[in-house]
Amino acid sequence: MTAKQPTVFVPHGAGPCFFMDWNPADAWDNMAAYLRSIRDTLPEQPKAILMVSAHWLEAEFRVTSGANPELIFDYYGFPQHTYELTYPAPGHPELAQQVVELLRNEGLAAASDDERGYDHGMFIPLKLMFPEAEIPVVQLSLRQDMDPEAHLQAGRALASLREQGVLIVGSGMSFHNMRGYGDPRFGPISDQFDTWLKQTVEAEPEQCFQGLSQWEQAPMARQCHPPRAEEHLIPLMVTAGAAGEDRGQRDFTDRVLETTLSGYRFG
Repeated sequence: MTAKQPTVFVPHGAGPCFFMDWNPADAWDNMAAYLRSIRDTLPEQPKAILMVSAHWLEAEFRVTSGANPELIFDYYGFPQHTYELTYPAPGHPELAQQVVELLRNEGLAAASDDERGYDHGMFIPLKLMFPEAEIPVVQLSLRQDMDPEAHLQAGRALASLREQGVLIVGSGMSFHNMRGYGDPRFGPISDQFDTWLKQTVEAEPEQCFQGLSQWEQAPMARQCHPPRAEEHLIPLMVTAGAAGEDRGQRDFTDRVLETTLSGYRFG
């Protein structure tokens, strides 16, 4: 009997931050510990992982369908050793096709992509969550329009995968304004948005969906996710949509680079 998996939205840090020296040295320690702890909270080891990364945007939903995707080192200016990291997780072409069909069945344009590799929004957090890299992974893009309702709908379309033992992971950041990191003035700004986000995610499902679909109206929303740069929040919409009637909870929060960063779980 396959156990139903939860859905999770995880902060993936700054580039390869967990695998290099930082100042202060312990800046990312709590987040790293949170990511490492997730596996022990699951009902069983996932049969596969569907990863929704902030770092892949397309005109329509696209899904990695290669058997052995390569890594895409889409971060810049970091130490050389961080471009030599490995994460040889296999792909899952059959699951990729199923994802495409589920999305299309809900009227969402979708296509498979057998050339796309895994970006750092996938392999950086998964190196901590599942370091053995033995679980097959399929990566789902965001849509370039970043329409929150379309991404909630995509999550709803994919919800049945949880019953098959697929762990759906949204990989982004609850606060992502590059000008705000390290600026003490953004501490209270991030706090206001984080308080709203927690209350919204932990509300009854319909209230949660309504709030997330109108997230731009939240306190300090655009100071935390500037216009046309909300790609780090949108993966949360997919994970929330896939949650169905399962209520969410904030299961991680920390102060990093003068801002509040949080993780969420449904189910």
